[in-house]
Amino acid sequence: MIDESSYDRRRLRQWLAGDARADGVTRRDMLRLLAAAGAGAAGVAGIGATPAAAEGPGIVKPIPEDLFTVRGTNAETRWAALHDTGYHTPVDRFFVRNHTSTPVIDPDDWTLRVWGSGLHGSGAVFGLDDLRALPSVTLSAFVECAGNGRSFYATQQAEPVSGTPWTLGAVGVARWRGVPLGEVLRRAGLGRAAVDVMPRGLDDEFVSGGVNLGRVRRPMPVAKALDDVLLVHEMNGAPLPPDHGSPVRVLVPSWVGIASIKWVGDIEVSATPLYSPWNTDFYRLFGASYPATGSAPLGRQTIKSAFELAWNAEFGAGRTHRLTGRSWSGAGGVRQVDVSVDGGARWRPAVLHDAPRRHGWVRWSYDWTPATAGPAELLARATDVRGTTQPERSVHNTQGYLFDAVVRHPVTVV
Repeated sequence: MIDESSYDRRRLRQWLAGDARADGVTRRDMLRLLAAAGAGAAGVAGIGATPAAAEGPGIVKPIPEDLFTVRGTNAETRWAALHDTGYHTPVDRFFVRNHTSTPVIDPDDWTLRVWGSGLHGSGAVFGLDDLRALPSVTLSAFVECAGNGRSFYATQQAEPVSGTPWTLGAVGVARWRGVPLGEVLRRAGLGRAAVDVMPRGLDDEFVSGGVNLGRVRRPMPVAKALDDVLLVHEMNGAPLPPDHGSPVRVLVPSWVGIASIKWVGDIEVSATPLYSPWNTDFYRLFGASYPATGSAPLGRQTIKSAFELAWNAEFGAGRTHRLTGRSWSGAGGVRQVDVSVDGGARWRPAVLHDAPRRHGWVRWSYDWTPATAGPAELLARATDVRGTTQPERSVHNTQGYLFDAVVRHPVTVV
């Protein structure tokens, strides 16, 4: 069982029946948060957004205005800053999503404890040198916040939503290097009775809606943990930086970003089902187009496109300009991108500069020679290998998840 939505639906049923554990949060508080999610309450939106009382970004690396837009405890990448940066997002431009603030952990003092009823014996403790000595894997993959693109529900579709008002910059592709989680679990004594694996971060406890939810943690089935999950200690060929999970983070390819726990400090391996506030049942879709109890839990991200261009950029009339951008899909690689320079009246194919990649994006370009001065709208529309094409409108949900519509990018011709 490695499908995210199926797993979370099953664990919710088990938790409601009393057959799954949710340590650290009372049953009363969990039920209240679940009920509030159905009402679109801000308290539950806070699980996937920024707490209202957050003070400052709490980010270690420089976040200059030309590279980032600060959103509470988070820093969103400006797309114009990605122009000519290559396939992988440079670390100094990679977005930051924090529930609280970035902890600075001495790699020499860091340890990873693997424990729980799903192991033979008492488990194991690994230092960073222990992990580095194990067989490693390098994988290029994107990490994306479930709310990426959220602001366009309001600004483009005039539909209100709750949560951090991301545009399209809560995504980045990096070259990650780390140890397969399965290798670590086997060395720790993985038992046949194990059903769930739950990494937990070392950042501060998170309070939302008046409830202390504890440290960020999220379980996954053993099958997924043994499939393609990595314990990452390098990013783009260098040690993992503090804001991106140093010394070690989890990378869960194809699952929503919250699954890739940063600053991992312990991993519970359980012989009984586990549940947490960060299971995707808090990342469901509510609104007029969905059942009163919400949609199935979110799984993979949707399909999106972005121009490597500032909002309201200016272009000279009568000159040829090369427009560039990137498109990606959580369901697989992107095989086609079409561009419109007249607000969607006509579409022409863009030139793709990468082959479709399962966990990555494609870069593309389009040459445009605007004839007359005045305002214009640029649009980019992607189609992935499964045949899914970005729609004109995204189906509204109250928490603003999974925006997938074509974004109308305003520019001015002078």
